Amino acid sequence: MENQTSFTSFYIKAFSIYAGGQPSVFMSFLTLYLIGVLGNFVIIKVIVQEMNLHTPMYFFLCNLSSVDIFYTTVTLPKLMDIILTGKHLISFTQCFTQMYFFYFLATTEIILLSSMAYDRYVAICKPLHYHHIMNKRICALILGGTWISGCGNSLYVTLYVSELSLCHSNIINQFYCEIKATAKIFCADKGLHILIFVEMFLFGFCTFLLSLMSYVKIIIIIIKIKTTHGRSKAFSTCTSHLTVLLIFYGTIICTYLRQSSEKIDIMDHVFSVLFAAVTPMLNPFIYSLSNKEVRTAIMKNIKQIVF
Repeated sequence: MENQTSFTSFYIKAFSIYAGGQPSVFMSFLTLYLIGVLGNFVIIKVIVQEMNLHTPMYFFLCNLSSVDIFYTTVTLPKLMDIILTGKHLISFTQCFTQMYFFYFLATTEIILLSSMAYDRYVAICKPLHYHHIMNKRICALILGGTWISGCGNSLYVTLYVSELSLCHSNIINQFYCEIKATAKIFCADKGLHILIFVEMFLFGFCTFLLSLMSYVKIIIIIIKIKTTHGRSKAFSTCTSHLTVLLIFYGTIICTYLRQSSEKIDIMDHVFSVLFAAVTPMLNPFIYSLSNKEVRTAIMKNIKQIVF
């Protein structure tokens, strides 16, 4: 506790070499942020306006885009402020607030992607019962449970970490407050490592396994379809979600399951940017390019604005 009292804030170290004099780097992250927010906002607007998109699949997608907007807003503005002003310090309250919202949104997105995988499983494997199984009440319950689970899990994690004592330093070698980076500067605590393991198991392995099981069954059903056109049509309904799923879990694995060391910390930063900023930005483009209904609705809105 003596070491804890000597610090009044955390020091954000990541990308420090660009701080205070790299407007081009600032503009790169600003562009990344604006494209992500605008792209996800367009998806939300199109889904809300187009009646033919008022289905469970797009109901989930609308929530995913909402999560992605807040997701990047939690991390990138602070990074841009550091790059622009060179002010690396962040108070304990600001840090743990950022940690709470980051894990709240990350957990919500992970569960949401698994729910979307289940939705695609029901749509392809049980098409005759789809509207009965995925009715409005069930979708509302799934989404309510998803947001509440994300909120509760993040609150527990943040409160637990905030009670720990700093031992080594106040330097966070990351561009936002996250548990893997902060674990290195807190006093050795077996409970924290157990917590990280449980989090990775529940919201990493288990959710991935649920999504994997859904897609294994989907692929089995698609293979059994006799016509090439039928197989192509069935697979096209889940191509965009499968792509998002692979990119999302790929960045999670690279960010949290790699062994970190001083020599490869720069790679931790790169993968963190991919996980926290690039992936949310890519999601609306993947859905708009791979999904004909979304693409048509977007083009319809563009024509209305232009003409």
